[in-house]
Amino acid sequence: MLENGVKRLVVKMHPEDNVLVALTDLAKGESVTFDKETYILQDTIKAKHKFYTTDLKEGAEVTMYGVLVGKVQNDVAKGSLMTTDNLKHAAEPYQYRHVDFEWKAPDVSKFKDRTFRGYKRNDGRVGTANYWLFVPTVFCENRNLDVIREALHNELGYSVSDKYTQYTHNLLEAFKKGESLDSIDVQLAPDQNTNKIFKNVDGIKFLNHQGGCGGTRQDSATLSALLASYANHPNVAGITVLSLGCQHLQVQDFTNDVKKQNPSFDKPLYIFEQQQSKSEEQLIADAIKKTFEGLIEINKLERVAAPLSELCLGVKCGGSDGFSGVSANPAVGYTSDLLVALGGKVLLAEFPELCGVEQNLIDRCTSETVAKKFIDLMQSYDALAHKVGSGFHMNPSPGNIKDGLITDAIKSAGAAKKGGTAPVVDVLDYTEPVTKAGLSLVCTPGNDVEATTGKAAAGATLILFTTGLGTPTGNPVCPVIKVATNSILAKKMSDIIDIDCGPIISGEKTIEEMGEDILEYCIKAASGEIIPKAVLLNQDDFIPWKRGVSL
Repeated sequence: MLENGVKRLVVKMHPEDNVLVALTDLAKGESVTFDKETYILQDTIKAKHKFYTTDLKEGAEVTMYGVLVGKVQNDVAKGSLMTTDNLKHAAEPYQYRHVDFEWKAPDVSKFKDRTFRGYKRNDGRVGTANYWLFVPTVFCENRNLDVIREALHNELGYSVSDKYTQYTHNLLEAFKKGESLDSIDVQLAPDQNTNKIFKNVDGIKFLNHQGGCGGTRQDSATLSALLASYANHPNVAGITVLSLGCQHLQVQDFTNDVKKQNPSFDKPLYIFEQQQSKSEEQLIADAIKKTFEGLIEINKLERVAAPLSELCLGVKCGGSDGFSGVSANPAVGYTSDLLVALGGKVLLAEFPELCGVEQNLIDRCTSETVAKKFIDLMQSYDALAHKVGSGFHMNPSPGNIKDGLITDAIKSAGAAKKGGTAPVVDVLDYTEPVTKAGLSLVCTPGNDVEATTGKAAAGATLILFTTGLGTPTGNPVCPVIKVATNSILAKKMSDIIDIDCGPIISGEKTIEEMGEDILEYCIKAASGEIIPKAVLLNQDDFIPWKRGVSL
């Protein structure tokens, strides 16, 4: 970051904070001046990490992003490094307190007449992609789905493994000839799917899972609602269901949930039950043939212009680092505010990563009903975690901690920035669909795949996924756009990163400028003009939440 043309060494995230974040590596004994005050560093402070701006006694509160993030465990000196040894998680209690929240929306004049080109469904919603979806009602059908996936992907141009197949072939040939394997290389650039037979079908997707039987009936019921929400998703044009027959999750339960969620559901839905089929071979052949006929039909659909208000944006972070709450998350937050101001929908989830910022979100709720639903879901989830000897405070991973996210409250305060500053119009439990324009909170774990799975179930048609350490997570039906917090990561893992927010750290761009750039990318991705890396690589991760404890 630049200040008067000079590169900043540190940044304070809120005027009330008593810590500073290093924007570059700082040496022990170095003198750092910020806001007319000088600090002599007592330790080496690596980029992304924090140091205390004042002497603190044992038990003193530490504030970052303007909220309580921990309490020091021993006396610490001004200029010393924040560590897991000297700081432990702490968060303020929260309650509904009838705050009259006023939001100052950003200027959206440059976007107000913009459109994207999406697939308009008969129920009025607009998808950003056109997928055919395979749904198993039980894990017993996963093997059959794998066989079908290989057949359809390879023959219809959706496979991304051709280069690895060729690479293996070359290794084999070298081995047969007695040649060195070291000379054999592989082209690692993602395939562009230029040989697709059905040009208007963006993909054939498969929801392999481990549920549907053998667990509790509650888990099967939750799974049914989840699968139904994917069938109803605006990015899905048709569905093939594979069932064994005897499992907990019956086909009728699934179809009932589909109609319950969307009484006007009219997509092609083909159902095959193995215990009613002549053979496994016949089941697979019938499913492939009927699906092929369905692909011919949905390939006739064309993209049409739609207002940006039809976008539903999920915001997520994973593999977070000390820059997540400094660059990428605030930039995505500004994108969120822009979309809300344009009449669109934004989904902020990961309830374990909202620990410590509950009061801010409660104060932004548009009604007491919305606020109390959020409080109830947070408290019941946290209580369940404590019941099995855990808690939200145990959420940060070793990678998070190593890169500067010392407590859950620090991680949460930075993570919540993705949701921007808009009013909270609704709170959705897991598998509940989004219905209101504006910012909604969605109850999911912080786990990358469980969270993205839940966002897509709620109706996200694009997901912005920020990362500081790098993660390959994607989703079967909702394109996932990877946003790097720093330029080092963006260059190092360019095969999975779509957008680089490093210019915020270097001072080349403001958060607002970066937020507008991200929205521009979203418009192109929603129109099929740009294909995010996760989509190109078929990173179709899908993990249902069993409502047990998953952080």
